Amino acid sequence: MFTGIIEEVGIINSITPIGDGIAVGIDAHTVVRDAEKGASIAVDGVCLTVTDFTPASWTCFIMRETLNNSTLGNRVVGDKVNLERAMRADTRFGGHVVEGHVDCTSTIHSVEITEQQKVLRCSLAPEHAGLVVHKGSIAINGTSLTVSTVGLDFFEVSLIPTTRALTNLDALAVGDEVNLEFNVMGKYLARFFEVAQALPV
Repeated sequence: MFTGIIEEVGIINSITPIGDGIAVGIDAHTVVRDAEKGASIAVDGVCLTVTDFTPASWTCFIMRETLNNSTLGNRVVGDKVNLERAMRADTRFGGHVVEGHVDCTSTIHSVEITEQQKVLRCSLAPEHAGLVVHKGSIAINGTSLTVSTVGLDFFEVSLIPTTRALTNLDALAVGDEVNLEFNVMGKYLARFFEVAQALPV
């Protein structure tokens, strides 16, 4: 379980094919301070397991299913990724409930930069339109954000200077793909009504 408050931006230092997956090495310092094998760290919003670590880096294995359903399959050495350790029970809950289970990817359709914010307009597939609400929470590349505008096939988020400085979202441009995780409460409600409508009266 995560909060969507990014702790560090790491840099991919190696990608090694293993079977139908890949082992990925990531340079980082903050997230490895209390690391142990088997611990969970979110990489651009994807919950991954620490397979090894040093004081300045760590490695993980990414299976084919994850590569096919997130942006991690397109990453190359040198790319910057958002990192967050699994949340502690005794810490402040500054974002929203983020499971690290990416629902889909989205494409950046437009970028508007003003003095105080960067507005991203992202594509939204019709089957997911009901999971995004105005002023609701959404995770983009693992970052907890508030939806500022929503339509049937798009939504927008506004990045404040702090978010731009502490995540990899500031580098996003038109055409880039990002990982999306919708609010888990909305997903449970959608599933409840889906099953309720399918049951015989």
